[in-house]
Amino acid sequence: MRISRRLVLGAVAAAALATTSITAFAGELPKNVRMVIGSKSTGGDTYQNSAIIADALAEKLGINIKVDAVGSTEGFKALKRDKRGSTIMMFHDQAYLGELYGRKGYDDPFTTYKIGAAVAINPGNSYLVAKDSKYKNMTEIFAAAAAGEKIRVAIQPGGVSEIGFSAMKNAAKVLSPGSEVNLVAVKTGSQSDKNQAMFDDLADVINGSIQANEQFTQLPADDQKAMRFVWVTARAETLDQAPAKGMGDTTRDQLLAYANPKTSVPLTKSENFTFDKEFFLLYNKDMDEGMVKQIDTALAEIFAEGKIQERQKGSFFIPNFLPSDEASVYYMGKRDIYRKIIQDITK
Repeated sequence: MRISRRLVLGAVAAAALATTSITAFAGELPKNVRMVIGSKSTGGDTYQNSAIIADALAEKLGINIKVDAVGSTEGFKALKRDKRGSTIMMFHDQAYLGELYGRKGYDDPFTTYKIGAAVAINPGNSYLVAKDSKYKNMTEIFAAAAAGEKIRVAIQPGGVSEIGFSAMKNAAKVLSPGSEVNLVAVKTGSQSDKNQAMFDDLADVINGSIQANEQFTQLPADDQKAMRFVWVTARAETLDQAPAKGMGDTTRDQLLAYANPKTSVPLTKSENFTFDKEFFLLYNKDMDEGMVKQIDTALAEIFAEGKIQERQKGSFFIPNFLPSDEASVYYMGKRDIYRKIIQDITK
């Protein structure tokens, strides 16, 4: 399955960035800004990516921006309360996937909030097993499910974790109808909770990320925390944009072995499932449009300078700047594509 910016945006022309200087906007951000994120973990990819953006924006704008890992529910509540611009949010595709899955606390982000700029893709959304697991790859996991074994998968419901899990269940159904019942969700919270489920032997497979979990793949097999990758959901075209050295002690070529087409998670009998996890900003619906333009202009200048791309790629993120109006159109299109996929794979 090939999801590209060209496919999503279609014939919509890219919106021109304002050339007005930052200081000329009528509405400007306060000197102290809280950037809430949809994760409670300070060790996961959401926090890492948000810190990179917050630091760059703070330096460019000459203000203070603090990243606050409050989780999705509290983050959305904080965003709804504050139209002054002192609270903004960084999140990823779960912002709309949660609503598609009917999760409590998730509203349609395109009508409830303002969609801000896109900033990065994480090509590292992944699934892992314990290093001493008898399951060596996804083929063995699907074969075990077909043989009647129960396989517990730790996910955070209503988002990127769950769409990958839904895809796994669908793949099991495509390969061996009826075996999908043997893939069982273990519902947890942020990355640290999913990791702990594996450490405590409460899950056979967990959703993770290359950024947060690669360190555990370097541990010896007899370490309780040692893990192995079995699936990376990103498109190979996205992973190809990452540095060749990869992340930690795992090269890009090694990671590509866990992605389509080398690792197959069928969507249909002729097509595999892929998913790029993308990060973007969200604002209170009534936040001054001048503040939105201020952030857009600052980010455009930051990405034009080129330094932030080095920092993003150093943390295995793919730079992906889109101004807010273009990003809103893009993510609405992506939401509609995955709505159909969710409907199809959860029938």
